[in-house]
Amino acid sequence: MKDILTISERAAERINHLMSLRPDDAEPAVGIKIGVRNAGCSGMSYTMDYAEEVPPAAEVITQRGVTVVVDPAAVMFLIGTELDFSEDKLSATFVFNNPNVTSTCGCGESFAVN
Repeated sequence: MKDILTISERAAERINHLMSLRPDDAEPAVGIKIGVRNAGCSGMSYTMDYAEEVPPAAEVITQRGVTVVVDPAAVMFLIGTELDFSEDKLSATFVFNNPNVTSTCGCGESFAVN
């Protein structure tokens, strides 16, 4: 069985950096929460936020010293995905290398799966 999600070293470093920037007065976070929602021209887009709790039935992935909480509704769309991080002179972004994607929109913000 394939892993739901793997986390690259670059993504883990970025998640650790973001967690370290979280204000002291903010709710404590257990990690990063990943989900999908209906949006964009291709149908779906990824969501990311701080995970302040682990909802029932959520998948928890701990790799490379970071914790990612996957929304139960997103699991079937993410199986086999690698979470990576890319940075260049003009942008810095998390990248979802998802083998289930059948098409993406021109700007790369949304995707479709069969």
